[in-house]
Amino acid sequence: MRIAIVNDMKMAVEALRRTVLSKPEYEVAWVAENGAEAVRRCAADVPDLILMDIIMPGMDGVEATRQIMEKSPCAILIVTASVTQNVSQVFQAMGVGALDAVSTPNLASEQGSEELLRKIKTIGRLLDVNVRRPGISPSTAAAGKNDSWLLAIGSSTGGPAALAKIISKFPADLAAGVVIIQHVDENFAPGLAEWLHQQSPLPVRLAREGDRIESGKVLVAGTNNHLYIKANGTLGYKVEPAATPYRPSVDVFFDSVASSWTGHCIAALLTGMGRDGAEGLLGLRKKGLFTIAQNAETCAVYGMPKAAAELNAAVKVLPIDTIAEAMLAYMSETSRVKVVL
Repeated sequence: MRIAIVNDMKMAVEALRRTVLSKPEYEVAWVAENGAEAVRRCAADVPDLILMDIIMPGMDGVEATRQIMEKSPCAILIVTASVTQNVSQVFQAMGVGALDAVSTPNLASEQGSEELLRKIKTIGRLLDVNVRRPGISPSTAAAGKNDSWLLAIGSSTGGPAALAKIISKFPADLAAGVVIIQHVDENFAPGLAEWLHQQSPLPVRLAREGDRIESGKVLVAGTNNHLYIKANGTLGYKVEPAATPYRPSVDVFFDSVASSWTGHCIAALLTGMGRDGAEGLLGLRKKGLFTIAQNAETCAVYGMPKAAAELNAAVKVLPIDTIAEAMLAYMSETSRVKVVL
């Protein structure tokens, strides 16, 4: 379970950090010193659980809880110096979405650590979270076959603008290859690739038969046939399934990622009509990969991401403006902790 800590007191942060790290199945996702910082951090990287203090300078824990539950909802446990002395604020926080409350453990005596761990364990059961980090399949983590990164993105109606918002935020030295499946007729695909190239610090071009996914390059599906990853790791196009109305199909590409990609992967499903990509995203999540769906408020058409959300296929549901940051943050964190996986 990935757990974030929000507290302005260094001793409290250290007590919480020690308590969390005392269990091998838990890790600290990030630390914020106040509510405003927590809202920003959560928008870029939603953890499984936030340990939220109540009394902080600037934005307090009640307002931070309210904003997080509106913008980037996740489980929040109030952890404050004294629950009994802050009853009013605790109930306010629970009224806007916090699940429970507990007193902060004592750093010197470790008093209160067991109670906090019991609360975390209970919330974990409610969430049914996988303690293994999403984003690395068990077989890949164990075998270490491939340390390469793939960012796989599917989109349809409203997709070009959404894609531009994401790839424009990638650094020029991005340590990942990007593959885009956008529902567009092959006659318009070259123009799309050229337009995206103008929006991105990375080179963008159409994917060709036999291409390999390379770090720092963006490949766009370029025909009315389906782009997929072959067993040997190269890209190819195929006609089947011929009956699907979605060409090129996001599901077909995501399915090939699940079966043939041996590295790390983050998959995102963006705005679009219909259900293409939802089943494929679910398959990737079931393999332990980190999956993202665009939220309703920022979609031109909330169809494909909605289907994914209904299937519980997305690890995170995020606004379009935060998806790139979430991808980059996850890559960075996974690289730092892969040794212990």
